[in-house]
Amino acid sequence: MRLFSALLYSVLLLSAAGAHAFRFSEEEAKAKAEAEVGKVAPVEISAACGKRLKQERVLVLIAERGNSGVNAEQGRYSLHFNGIEKRLRAYGMRIYSQAEIKRQIAQAEIDAHFRNDPDAALAAARKLGASLTLRGMISSQSAINPMLKINEVAVNMGFSLAAGAKSLADVNARVDSYSGTDTVGMALKLIDEQADAVVNQLVAGYCVGRGESKK
Repeated sequence: MRLFSALLYSVLLLSAAGAHAFRFSEEEAKAKAEAEVGKVAPVEISAACGKRLKQERVLVLIAERGNSGVNAEQGRYSLHFNGIEKRLRAYGMRIYSQAEIKRQIAQAEIDAHFRNDPDAALAAARKLGASLTLRGMISSQSAINPMLKINEVAVNMGFSLAAGAKSLADVNARVDSYSGTDTVGMALKLIDEQADAVVNQLVAGYCVGRGESKK
């Protein structure tokens, strides 16, 4: 009897351990699947374009257009910058850090850049020796939903990639929110969810603009 009880106890322990391991594996797989949601594989490009991308030195600037004008204080958008930077680096591009930008470019020049001053844009790029400039502009629109009677906020980010005065690609992304007015926070959500696709489109536009899009 004691032997049978001992065997039964051992079987129950093994079953519990197996069930726990199974549940753990399920949870691990689920977490991994959730982490992959929203990720987009890099766009297929020619070897020539891939090689050329690795030679590019990119100046990334971000600003927000609001009721009081344009806010181009780069430190405000550090997380947004990081989200774009790591995806550009995945293609081998050299991205200037925000610290390097701050050391070399005056805030007045960055402000002028976002006022569509072509001379300021070229001067800013030349100071760093940048071969490309990627500009991101955050904007928003708000309205009252006629059905739900609540505030709707749509946040947009327009990205423009240029080599000197030549535009290579323009991409727009959008995210909607039904509450709050934190456009910078919503723009970060937009980057988290859509930056892979945005950067892929910018790279595809770059390759076409350089005449090296075919594999």
